[in-house]
Amino acid sequence: MEHSPPPIAAPTYKESWIGAFFDVDNTLIPGISIEILFFRHLWKLGVIGFSQMRESLWFLTQRMPPISLAPLRRNKLYLVGQQPGFIEPLGDEFVRNEICSKLSIRGEGILSRHQRSGHHVALISGSPDFLVKPLADVLGVPIVHAARLQATEGGYTGRIYAPLPYGEGKQEIIENLAAEHNIDLTRSYAYGDSPGDYHALKIVGHPVVVNPIRGMSRTAREQGWTVTDWA
Repeated sequence: MEHSPPPIAAPTYKESWIGAFFDVDNTLIPGISIEILFFRHLWKLGVIGFSQMRESLWFLTQRMPPISLAPLRRNKLYLVGQQPGFIEPLGDEFVRNEICSKLSIRGEGILSRHQRSGHHVALISGSPDFLVKPLADVLGVPIVHAARLQATEGGYTGRIYAPLPYGEGKQEIIENLAAEHNIDLTRSYAYGDSPGDYHALKIVGHPVVVNPIRGMSRTAREQGWTVTDWA
């Protein structure tokens, strides 16, 4: 007498996925931040001048000691009054012509490995989104969280929409992505270089400190995190 096979039981678990969250400045792009390089580019073009430089420096000195440029990440004073329709195409062209060639070969290779493995890859950066999105397009990364600049009819206001992808804001973004895409953070990866990435690194199972600056080598040793050089 033949016996029919037992029915296949429905899975009792919820599928989890792995995320790979990449910082950009001094991580995928070693060295000076792409925003500072873009500032220099606008200066050479004559789009910005001494008045914008003076306002930014004054703003920073009011928040001494300037341990980092974090205050200027939240206040893009050099772009106040500029029209997005003028600045964003300049940013796109600048990144494609000047920045993509600076991509770390090692970093790009690791990012590609995550993509081939089917991981949810994201670029999360405190630089303006119009500078990060062209880079993401070249890399084939669909998930991008970067600084979104407020603008009115009069142009950019200099302010940033929350959350800023820096510090605790970067952690908030990653946690939201994990909830949205059912990502298991204990199996996920984060790559960053500075204290602004600390909150992102601490919530994943595989934190990697890349090209460490501002005490991150010591922090990595204390936390038992991997340290690597993509420069």
